Amino acid sequence: MTPTTSHGSSAPLSINRAPVLTLWAAVVAERLGYDRDAAATLGRAVAGLYAASKARTLGLTKPGARKPAEDSRKRGARGPVEIVLAGRTFEAVETEEGVRALAGGKPISPASVHRYLESKFGDRLDEVRAAMTALARSRTPRRLADEAFTLYEEFRPAVPKSVRGWGARGTLDLARIRSLAAPQPIGRGGTVP
Repeated sequence: MTPTTSHGSSAPLSINRAPVLTLWAAVVAERLGYDRDAAATLGRAVAGLYAASKARTLGLTKPGARKPAEDSRKRGARGPVEIVLAGRTFEAVETEEGVRALAGGKPISPASVHRYLESKFGDRLDEVRAAMTALARSRTPRRLADEAFTLYEEFRPAVPKSVRGWGARGTLDLARIRSLAAPQPIGRGGTVP
């Protein structure tokens, strides 16, 4: 499913929140030092945790028991380790290929996350990633770690807060993302990086 867009590379695009949060959390993880494949799995974990929380809040699902990470150890993974990213804490393991977040007790496949993002953003993926990367680089890693979810709330697509908004598309405005990357004034002519 390719996002609905109008012509022009700065045009807003119509997309739901899950892929936007997945990509943003992955970009943040890269800025914090993870390689692209590890970051993709961490981004998917963050988006999944927020989606599960929202589903419970809307009464769409009931709280369930988390599957332990024991299964991943049987496949040669070391860990688990606790990761904190974009306001969420979750487990990941060190595999032979690198750090991988867990879903259902198993390491997430970075290839599946890359395919997911390509299917949701279509030919706009590189453009959206570039805008998000500029925003992530506009903050020090420490500041970005603290502000990651707050920044997402500033640019995420607007959808209804009710069940009607579950999975609904909203408008992602790349100009808004770019404006958040501009130097922030601190008064008396200075700026905050």
